[in-house]
Amino acid sequence: MNHTRKKSPIRWVPTAYFAMGLPFVVLNMVTVLMFKGLEVDDKLITFWTSLILLPWTLKPLWSPFLELFRTKKFFVIATQLVTGVTFGLVAFSLNLPHFFSISIALLAIVAFSGATHDIACDGVYMSELSNEEQAKFIGWQGAFYNIAKILATGGLVYLAGYLIEMNAEAGMLGATKRAWMIILLILSATMLLLGLYHYFALPSTQAKRKKEEAMTSREVLKELGEVLLDFFRKTHIVYYICFIILYRFAEGFVMKIVPLFLKAGREVGGLGLNEKEIGLYYGTYGAAAFVLGSLLAGYYIARRGLKNTLFTLCCIFNFPFVVYALFAYLQPESGWIICSGIVFEYFGYGFGFVGLSLFMMQQVAPGKHQMAHYAFASGIMNLGVMIPGMLSGWVCESLGEWFDRPGGYEPFFIFVLIATIPAFLITYFIPFKYDNEGKLIEGEREYV
Repeated sequence: MNHTRKKSPIRWVPTAYFAMGLPFVVLNMVTVLMFKGLEVDDKLITFWTSLILLPWTLKPLWSPFLELFRTKKFFVIATQLVTGVTFGLVAFSLNLPHFFSISIALLAIVAFSGATHDIACDGVYMSELSNEEQAKFIGWQGAFYNIAKILATGGLVYLAGYLIEMNAEAGMLGATKRAWMIILLILSATMLLLGLYHYFALPSTQAKRKKEEAMTSREVLKELGEVLLDFFRKTHIVYYICFIILYRFAEGFVMKIVPLFLKAGREVGGLGLNEKEIGLYYGTYGAAAFVLGSLLAGYYIARRGLKNTLFTLCCIFNFPFVVYALFAYLQPESGWIICSGIVFEYFGYGFGFVGLSLFMMQQVAPGKHQMAHYAFASGIMNLGVMIPGMLSGWVCESLGEWFDRPGGYEPFFIFVLIATIPAFLITYFIPFKYDNEGKLIEGEREYV
């Protein structure tokens, strides 16, 4: 009989999901601005800061193997400590001659550690909490994941700008290097402290599998293969995969270029913002608009149903990218105009993103392996964002050369608007298998 006193979820759910969000947001967005300030070429920034996100796409492939060793709590703590140490190493690597190559290699370790942390953290959440508790604390989970996003893209980027101004006597490059070293050391200390805190705060009721209950690696591989085959036997799965990729295809191009565009000088077609302004507009107001859009979209879908709202959600998600095309053409100088445009785009992003998430839950995932199939769909979604992100710097530079536009931002954002058209078409004609109650629609089948 287990006499261990159960620890309140409020002690660990917020901090665990804050620790989940922080590495992903830093790698996905903050490093783009860091490398831009350190005068790394845009093509290299967009390619490598996209590629290192691959572990978040592939994590379903090694998640079953975590069941073979130790406990989920062990992996949560271990990955937080590894991430913290590695962020510290990235900070010191900025002083080395080939800092970009070294820091990218170290950030790849952070990515693998962060993706593994996501698996283990979700595992703790699901195994330690009842269904009622999971529903009760889901809001805390999402809120603190987004707080990490606001803190990283808002607070830390703003602080970097403040530190650059403080160290102005060292020259722009020297000041930028010092500022980002401090930011990375703050991230390192934060993750290490979270790891130490969770050693005491995370529940310890999990036990390692007994030898007679544990699966061998071969059995895990066989089961994983069966789950994958089952996924690709689903009705309309090829259409659904194309939909998942195309829904966020334009966003994949925009995600990496927008921070570079905001920071680039006006002489090359950018808006010439500094880190403090980007942190305030893009990371704080924008992230808050994302949360508001997500909340309102939930009520909107609940009232009308996903089938009746998906095309509208796709339009709201993709149409706001027109803001950046207008910014590139008009190059406004008013901070309020720029901030309002970013808020508009992020609101649409939050509002429309909910549609894709619910579609994967309600139309792709249902079946015998619901959780695993949702993870596969999420991996495909991440891959669909990662690939255009890798190509975005090359596309932007090439379009700039073809149309003789410094920086290439104006033709690039027009290209992005054209890239949204396939998303509108595939969403308009997409077949639905399940109704709002989760029942198969007449004439539809779950599997081919």
